[in-house]
Amino acid sequence: MKHLFSTAIASVIALTAFAQKNDGTTKSLVNAEKEFAKSIAKNGDKESYIEYSSANTLVFRPNPVSAKTFYAGQEKGDSEVSWTPNLAKVSRSGDLGFTTGPYELGGTEKKYGQYLTVWKSENGKWKLAVDLGTTSNKPLAKVTPQFVEPKDHVAPKFMNEREIKAGREIILTTEKTLNTLLKTHGIAAFGGFLTDNARLLFPGNEAIEGKGKIVSFYNGMISKINLKTTGVDKAIGSDLAYTYGVATVDYKADLRESFNYVFVYEKAADSSWNLIVQAFVPAER
Repeated sequence: MKHLFSTAIASVIALTAFAQKNDGTTKSLVNAEKEFAKSIAKNGDKESYIEYSSANTLVFRPNPVSAKTFYAGQEKGDSEVSWTPNLAKVSRSGDLGFTTGPYELGGTEKKYGQYLTVWKSENGKWKLAVDLGTTSNKPLAKVTPQFVEPKDHVAPKFMNEREIKAGREIILTTEKTLNTLLKTHGIAAFGGFLTDNARLLFPGNEAIEGKGKIVSFYNGMISKINLKTTGVDKAIGSDLAYTYGVATVDYKADLRESFNYVFVYEKAADSSWNLIVQAFVPAER
């Protein structure tokens, strides 16, 4: 009996590892996302987040906090949440990726929103790096799933800390330049940093798709944004990165609000870094 129990436990561990297995493809990331959702439905979010998180995972609840610390302090797990990724991409080096899409909270009064999760490879398995969600009305727009596979596989065999730090500095410099232009040229400066198919997650709204619609949204309600970058990470293959920090937003309606943000950048053919996803959640003072 003891042997059978040990075998059963080993099988569960093996299945969990397989569910999170990273083979460098976007398909493996989407599969990990789906298995994560199944795990929450079965075991609750406390157990699942602890299992799928690394020591450095941050969750925005609403301010950034260690996932393991946050969920270790929860009394029980919530399983009444479901979501479906409709946009996912993995770096060419296969060590960093993101998923985003709509989510739904069950219970007596349903709640809806959009989520963004950044994933990082750790010992051959996908682990959460950053996770946050915005709130909105029930999404009505139909979005065609886009699961973008890397065009090839490029990963340096060896990178020292100096090289890793230098890569992150490039992203920090890009965001610093963006922030400077936001101050000197106003909200329209975002237009020069957005990919054509960029996505914006902003509280109270469905996902806003495309550079034109995002710029129009910003111009319609926001007069100024100031960014204060807190953290950054970058794929070793130099084509995908993310930042997080605090954004101070001045609305045209003479109102100021603070948000936590996560930006996902991708490298263009001309070696410039552009925003593919922007996500904002209200910051708690």
